[in-house]
Amino acid sequence: MSRTVHVNLGERSYDVRIATGLRPAEFLDASDRPPVFLVTDTNVGPLHGDRCEQALRDRGCAVTRTVVPAGETSKSFKMLERLCRDAAAARMDRTTLVVAVGGGMVGDLAGCMAAIYLRGVRLVQVPTSLLAMVDSSVGGKTAIDLPEGKNLVGAFHQPVEVVIDLDALKTLPDREYLSGLAEVVKYGVIWDSTFFKELESRVEAIKRRDPVVLEGIIARCCEIKAEVVAIDEKESGIRQVLNFGHTLAHALESEGSYTQWLHGEAVSVGMVYAAEVSAATGRCEQDVPGRVRALLSGFGLPVKLVGKPGDGWAALRERMSIDKKTRDRVPRFVLAKGVGAVVFGCEVPEAVLDDTFRKHMTGT
Repeated sequence: MSRTVHVNLGERSYDVRIATGLRPAEFLDASDRPPVFLVTDTNVGPLHGDRCEQALRDRGCAVTRTVVPAGETSKSFKMLERLCRDAAAARMDRTTLVVAVGGGMVGDLAGCMAAIYLRGVRLVQVPTSLLAMVDSSVGGKTAIDLPEGKNLVGAFHQPVEVVIDLDALKTLPDREYLSGLAEVVKYGVIWDSTFFKELESRVEAIKRRDPVVLEGIIARCCEIKAEVVAIDEKESGIRQVLNFGHTLAHALESEGSYTQWLHGEAVSVGMVYAAEVSAATGRCEQDVPGRVRALLSGFGLPVKLVGKPGDGWAALRERMSIDKKTRDRVPRFVLAKGVGAVVFGCEVPEAVLDDTFRKHMTGT
């Protein structure tokens, strides 16, 4: 089986292809043999880099491969400069095709490089993690991190194709796989209550990576993101709903120096916090936070911080002031109206932010 999700952006439109055994060269026309700059990392390269490179060479493409250290800390100016200089050393030109083979970090870093090298070259995303498959590979957001905050430097640069090979999930470590499920849950909360109920009913099948179930879930997540991005490509309005849970999540990641939390783990905690704030401000019914918390817990994801009430709040709140959605140091939240619907751009009283964190987000 295979599925194709179309991202409708006019002249920047592209397809997300989902199947088993896909290779990143299959979409190329017979006459299209561009020089390829393949970017992967030290974890993914040995698992998937060789077959992707060989598939491109079999189509007649000359391939230059660059491997960066695995981990979020590679989303840096240092690594971005390294990619650009490696491309220049390989005499890459404006016909170059950048192929990002890896998880969200590789996709973000290589995408950012593709956006700025020679003022923009073509990009193909080949996500190998669940999180990248359902979220970061689709939509054209690319970025690197700063010590002050996550994803603060970047550009919108749409790929020309997203190639999702479900076989890659077989090699994904359990922690990475579960991390990706947080973004899956997010789509149910922000957009599709029926999808959320489906997730609630299939927890065990999802945890054991049932391929039939996963294909449908990944396709639905990509459909939702494609629909949102088609409405608001540059995040000036409704696309902000995709940031549900991310205000606290990004603060946790940057406060932890991008080594303590996987992105999905931080998003899981952040979504519970956003749901509790939603209930505290009267945006949603009181049962919504419990449903969100229960589903995330069922997937083995963290839903609070370990510690005494208030531990770390001051530092996290300061980090939240640097969030991309902040105005005048006041963070704007995406809050739930219920399961399947959210509202963006919400300013929340400081007392509610503080009280919600102390009551619901810490403890043993």
